Amino acid sequence: MSQQINPILPGFHPDPSIVRVNNDYYIAVSTFEWYPGVQIYHSQDLVNWKLISRPLNRAALLDMTGCPDSCGIWAPCLSYSDGLFYLIYTNVQRFDGNFKDCPNYLTTCSTIDGEWSDPVYLNSSGFDPSLFHDDTGSKWLVNMLWDHRPGKHPFAGIVLQQYCEQQQKLIGTAVNIFSGSKHQLTEGPHLYKINDYYYLLTAEGGTSYEHACTFARSKSITGPYEIDPNVHVLTSKDNLDKPLQRTGHGGLVQSPDGRWFLTHLLSRPITLENGDKRSPLGRETGIQALILKDDGWFSLASGEIYGEINPKGLTAKPQRDYSHHDDFSGAVLPDHYQWLRIPNPDCFYSLTDKPGALALYGKHSVGSTFKQALIARRQQHHSFVAQTQLRFKPTSFQQQAGLICYYNAHKFHYLYVSYDENGIHIDVMSCLGDESLKADFPIYQQRIPITDEQSENIGLRADVDYERLTFSYSVDGNAWLPICDLDYSLISDEAGKGEGANFTGAFVGMCCQDLTGANIPAEFDYFTYRERH
Repeated sequence: MSQQINPILPGFHPDPSIVRVNNDYYIAVSTFEWYPGVQIYHSQDLVNWKLISRPLNRAALLDMTGCPDSCGIWAPCLSYSDGLFYLIYTNVQRFDGNFKDCPNYLTTCSTIDGEWSDPVYLNSSGFDPSLFHDDTGSKWLVNMLWDHRPGKHPFAGIVLQQYCEQQQKLIGTAVNIFSGSKHQLTEGPHLYKINDYYYLLTAEGGTSYEHACTFARSKSITGPYEIDPNVHVLTSKDNLDKPLQRTGHGGLVQSPDGRWFLTHLLSRPITLENGDKRSPLGRETGIQALILKDDGWFSLASGEIYGEINPKGLTAKPQRDYSHHDDFSGAVLPDHYQWLRIPNPDCFYSLTDKPGALALYGKHSVGSTFKQALIARRQQHHSFVAQTQLRFKPTSFQQQAGLICYYNAHKFHYLYVSYDENGIHIDVMSCLGDESLKADFPIYQQRIPITDEQSENIGLRADVDYERLTFSYSVDGNAWLPICDLDYSLISDEAGKGEGANFTGAFVGMCCQDLTGANIPAEFDYFTYRERH
């Protein structure tokens, strides 16, 4: 078991918002198009975290049907005041083009793992909203301002507006309080009040290798805000040889004994033979120890600016085993699984129709932004094995089911069972996210015929070792036969863009398609995920 502290949340866990309530810490992270929306983790030592809540779990709170890849839930903000948890979130509905449709909402709950209230609409002027509870009793919303006009920089600064809890709406006039540093792309704002100053923490430089955390401060909440003389408190942009890259978009928290910590996103890219960097694990969550200096500005306790694998002051031993074997004998889907976009997964899966199995009823094609029968879990290790066994009786080439390594609609490797004029077979489909290819025209590898009897128990396995993927199959439950080796680095943030952005991370899981509309089921007896050592 690794003793490495960072990342504290491995795999796709970006944009961490942290809050402490007494001796308990909570982190909320973005989920983008994956449902339920927002994942909240709990810890008492800042090192070991447990998933405790997925609050946006019903249609009244979130419906992302049709939203593009890497849209949906961006950068939630979790806070606590007067016995109530507050969650602010954006449901981004457009990425391409000049416009950004991004309604912002507020939901509350008296307990972190309870049923969250129906949402209160706030505004749509920009994304990354955050709620600040002033010690005066007032509440304030900050968000980045999006400017769609030609010739304007789209990141138009950070706006502040008061929130009235009694009226459940924003009041007064929005004020642009911070235009950012010369690094630009200023977003992800969070406000804090420390001693005599309001501190504004922002993310800058975009969420790739130029990413950074920037502090500014003012004695008045409406500004003017002065920028930290060192500009960035955390960035890896000038240290591209370090293991933690793309560090930025942070949240500030103080421990009960007065120490300061910064949670932030990061990535651990792998370097290919040609020098390209790829991040299948996506943007993960890390933590750094901070020092509040005599001049009132923060710096990393390590004395560096790029972050540490093992931050100073954190002594808890990491206890992280994300391996699991699910036999689907229970009535509830384990919470390490998510699905895409829709709030009613009972339309495509059941744990009771076929006792002891997960039944997926074939829906749209891989890549649909409306109704996919796809259930998957995050990749959390650079090397892992995922394995499943299914029963599937397709009668048309338009019916498929199997094991998928999925990034988005334009980047996936899929080991599946289907049918053609020669009968049932196993095949491999890849979509490479290359803009020179048609995004919906996947590359087929080869076809392996199987008998009707063999289709009753087909084993499928993905063996990933950094940038390499080996797909294998078994028809007797014992012998595993490799089918092909693939470039797994394509399932990553930096690989071919396809359409839209690349803000999520690699998932591995099960899916079923039926383009005839008959909705035939695939029955999965188990799903296993384990780290390769």
